[in-house]
Formats: sequence, structure tokens, C-alpha cells
Amino acid sequence: MSLGSSLFQARKKSGLSQEEVAEKLGVSRQTISKWETDETLPDIRQSKRLAVLYRLSLDALIEFDVDVKEIEEVIEKTSEETQKKIDWTSMWAKKYPVLAEYPTRVRTEEYTAPLGELLARMKRDYGYSDLDAFLVLKDILGKMYQ
Repeated sequence: MSLGSSLFQARKKSGLSQEEVAEKLGVSRQTISKWETDETLPDIRQSKRLAVLYRLSLDALIEFDVDVKEIEEVIEKTSEETQKKIDWTSMWAKKYPVLAEYPTRVRTEEYTAPLGELLARMKRDYGYSDLDAFLVLKDILGKMYQ
């Protein structure tokens, strides 16, 4: 996504018009339009002011993706009680079918003991709770995949 598209999406998500943004920044509406159509670029100071106005970090503004932002907001607003009702494995299996298939193919008991030892070690060495140790191990495995 171009910077102009990011600026446009962030402005729309904020519910502001080009005129309102222009007034707050002390520039013309045409300037905002040129930024949003990639005809010109805001300078770094104006970019920072835009980020503050849209309640985003400068990095987030540059890479703003309205779909990702909406998903993040939904996750943040979803209660823990509701999250417990969701069958995350079947949800993710729609995207990654292996999550539904592996239980019939992989002898998971061969892996539970060594992984359990790793979790116990993290809990012992770092004082993590069961959940925190599991999340750290999940993150380590994710980084290995990347």
C-alpha cells in the first residue's frame, strides 16, 4: 500500500474530512489531497503530526492497513470469556488444514514429554506461569519457522 493510501485510510478510519485535517495542520485541503494521491509527500514533521492526529505511531501510519487495524481492535475488545468459547484450532484449520489432519497422523505422545520438560524448565528458570511458558515456547517455534 502506498503512503497516500495509508494516509487516506487512516484519515477515513479517524472519521475526519480533508478539510478538518488541513485545518488542524495549518495546510490547504489540496495539500491533504496531494498527499493522499501520492502527488506529493508530507515532510517528517507533518507526518508526525498526522500520526498523532490519527492516533497511530509514525511506523503504523506509514504501513497503515485498515483490515489489520480492525482485526487488532476486534481481538483487543473480545473478552476472555468469549475467547474461551472459540475453537481456535478449527478456526485456524480453515486456513491451515494440517491443524485438523495431524492428530490422526502424528503420534503426539512422542513429543509431549520433551515439550513438557521444556515448559517445566522455563517455569523453573524464569518463574513463568504455565500459560506464559507455553506462549514463550510458541514464540520460539514461530521464530524458528521464519
